[in-house]
Order: sequence, then structure tokens, then C-alpha cells
Amino acid sequence: MASRTDMRRYAGFGLTTALCLTILYVPLAVIAVYSFNDSRSITNWAGFSLRWYADVFTGPEAPIFRAAAWNSISIAALASTAATLIALSAAVAMIRGGRFRGRGASYALISLPLMVPEIVTAVATLVFFTAIGVRTGYGTILVAHITFCIPFAYLPIAARMQGIEETYELAARDLYASRWQAFRLILLPLMMPGVISGWLLAFIISLDDFIITNFVKGAGMETLPTAIFGSVKQGIKPNIMAISTLMLMVSVVFVTLSYLANRIGQKTR
Repeated sequence: MASRTDMRRYAGFGLTTALCLTILYVPLAVIAVYSFNDSRSITNWAGFSLRWYADVFTGPEAPIFRAAAWNSISIAALASTAATLIALSAAVAMIRGGRFRGRGASYALISLPLMVPEIVTAVATLVFFTAIGVRTGYGTILVAHITFCIPFAYLPIAARMQGIEETYELAARDLYASRWQAFRLILLPLMMPGVISGWLLAFIISLDDFIITNFVKGAGMETLPTAIFGSVKQGIKPNIMAISTLMLMVSVVFVTLSYLANRIGQKTR
């Protein structure tokens, strides 16, 4: 039996890992720390304070951030739900539908948004809406988010379904259950950890999206990332650090929940 390779023994592995972690997470840590700074300065520490978190909810820009947050949360909830339903249907067709013509092409189309640069998707989406004469706004953001969230929801759902033996459904069919009953009573409960994980992942991807949203949002329509960007163009302020830290915390919570749902699914196979 072949032994596992210990990557830590390779020369330079520890240094490379430390460098990558530093580049990725030190800026986030700096933003989080200075969001509790009592000073208006974004570089000089003047003591611990929650004044900028209070400013997010009660300050002059609070109505803008509140409306933008509602738009982001509602769009993310609707987009992730729709994307998860579509991804679930696609996973059933791809994995339980047997071999059919165009199966490989269908999988490629589902995975395509993961490989195409986001700026290309944003431009193409804007051109499409303009060509068919649709006015950009809440609806166009929702449609765009549903589209690019589908592969993120599909991956954990498909991975979970591939780990479920088809014999459970066949046994249900032998006991006179219909296809719908076998799916609803047998397959869907077994798939639920993957479905939850896919929904959570799609939700946070939609909540955090900026590039595509910025192209298709239209005038007067803001989500939280675009509202933050608009405020930053006037200069980085401590309240922006506070709201960025809150978004980071939400992202960490949702990614952790998605990971735990996957772990639960693996343990219950």
C-alpha cells in the first residue's frame, strides 16, 4: 500500500503557505481591527470603540445601507432558492437520468459560469438585457444572480447524490412507490445535507457579488457591495470598515454552515 506524501517535507512549502495566508488574511484582519478604532483615522489607533458599528445603523448613510442590505438579502434569498431548485432538478437528470445524448454538453453548460471570467459574464448579461429591451433594476439583478448561482448550488448537491446508492430508490419502487414518492420520501431526505449546503453557498455568493450586479443594477438601485463601492469612491471611512467586517462575519458563518452540512452528509452515508 502506497504511503501518503507529506507535503510539509518539501523545501519552501512552509514559507509559501505562510506567504499565501499573510496576503489573503492580514488585510482582512487589519480591516476588522480598525473597525473598532475610536478615531476617524483609518491608520492611527485611538482606543477601542463601537461607534462606527452604531454609525452603520444610525449615521447619515444608514438609510442607504439599510435599503441596500434589504435588496442584497432579498435577492440572495430568492436567487439561492431558485438556483437550488434548478440545480436539484439538473442533478437528478444528470445522475439519475441515465445516459442520454448531450449529457456531457449539459454538464459543461452547468459548469461554464465557474470558468468564464466574471467581467465577461457581466458584459454579456448587460448586452442581453439591452438587446431584448429589458429595463435594468431589481429583476435583472435577480435573473443574473440565479444564473450564476446554479453551478455553486449544483456541485454539493451532485456530490451528495453520487454518494447515495440507487438501490434505496429501487427498493421503494419494488414496494409500489411511484417515482415521485421514491424521490420525495427516500432520495430527497438523504440528499438534504447537500441541498442545504448548496443553498447556503449560493446565498453567500449572491450576497457578496459586485461585478455582475454593478453592470445590471440600473440607476438608483443598490445592493450592499455596490453601496460600499459608491461610498469608498468618496474616501475610505471607518464605517465602511465596520460594515465590511459585518459582511465578512456573515460570509464566514454561511461558509462554516455549508461545510458542516457537507460533513453531516458524509457521516450519514
